[in-house]
Amino acid sequence: MSLTTLDPRTALVAIDLQNGIVAMPTQPRPGPEVVSRTAELADAFRSHALPVVLVRVSFAADGADAVPGRTERQARGLALAEGWDVVVDELSGHPGDIRVTKHNWSAFHGTDLDVQLRRRGITQIVLTGIATSIGVESTARDAYAHGYHVTLATDAMADADGEAHANSVQRIFPRLGETGTTAEIVELLAKTRG
Repeated sequence: MSLTTLDPRTALVAIDLQNGIVAMPTQPRPGPEVVSRTAELADAFRSHALPVVLVRVSFAADGADAVPGRTERQARGLALAEGWDVVVDELSGHPGDIRVTKHNWSAFHGTDLDVQLRRRGITQIVLTGIATSIGVESTARDAYAHGYHVTLATDAMADADGEAHANSVQRIFPRLGETGTTAEIVELLAKTRG
């Protein structure tokens, strides 16, 4: 177990667990499993009066606020059906949760996430979500650059590309923070708050 500690002011940050993304095929686990584990973490954080941040990605109907620029690999279009960007029911319905809407890969870029965390005295974040190599990794990189301690709940994330997920977990995340499972994080949270 490489997970060593959770700061007294730690927040859970769940990335893009919304209807249209959770429904996509993902590896190494399906979206509903990621949601279930994130819900377990969210319940534990709420029970210790620690913040839960629900991040979603959304764009204007005309796409005017989508990230511009040419890439060699165009993003596969999400089915932007009504409600695609709504946070899944299993995580919704908690008025104390912080909600952040992003228009880029990272939850820090162009949002008030950093302000929301700093005003609450947060020094560490635990990350979950979909996709591991895109939204989760980009947010982890920015959290590290902003000076937060980063913990990555590796069994509470998935990706459309299994190799990309494995690369993030094995090669990138150890350079950005500590990794652990949902059970290890919940156990450590209970020990440090008991």
